Amino acid sequence: MAVNLTELSLPQLEGLKTQLEQETEFLTSSIGQLKVVQTKYVEAKDSLSVLNKNNAGKQLLVPLTSSMYVPGTLNDVEHVLVDVGTGYYVEKDVNDTKEFFKRKIDFLTKQMEKIQPALQEKHGMKQAVIEVMNIKIQQLQSQQASQSGATKA
Repeated sequence: MAVNLTELSLPQLEGLKTQLEQETEFLTSSIGQLKVVQTKYVEAKDSLSVLNKNNAGKQLLVPLTSSMYVPGTLNDVEHVLVDVGTGYYVEKDVNDTKEFFKRKIDFLTKQMEKIQPALQEKHGMKQAVIEVMNIKIQQLQSQQASQSGATKA
C-alpha cells in the first residue's frame, strides 16, 4: 500500500524516518555479518593449499585457542574434518572440502546480493521522508514568520 508522504504529519514522518533508520541499520548489520562469515570460508578454503604431498610429515603449530598453539606434525594431507554446523564434523577429502567452501561462499554472496537492493530501497525511502520533512518544516517556519509579522502590524 502506497502512502503519500506529503499527507503525513511531522510526528508521523519522524516515526517513519526512525523505522527506516532501524531497518537500514539491521540490513547493514546483516550484510556485515554475512561478509565476516564469507571471509572465514574464504580463509579456510585458502588454507587448504597447504595440504599437499610436499608438506606431508612437516612440523607445524596447531591452534588450541586463538592465542595458544602446540607443535604438531602434518601426517594426512588428503583428508580434513569440516565443521558442517551445530557441532557436527565430517571427514572430507581436500577437493570435496574446496567444493563445500565454494558452495558456502557462493550462497553467502547470493544472500548479500538479495539484501543490497532492499537496503538501497530503504535508504532511498528515508531520504524521501527527510526531504518531505524539510519542506514541511520550512512551510511551518514561513507560516510562523507571516503570523508573527501580522501580529506586529
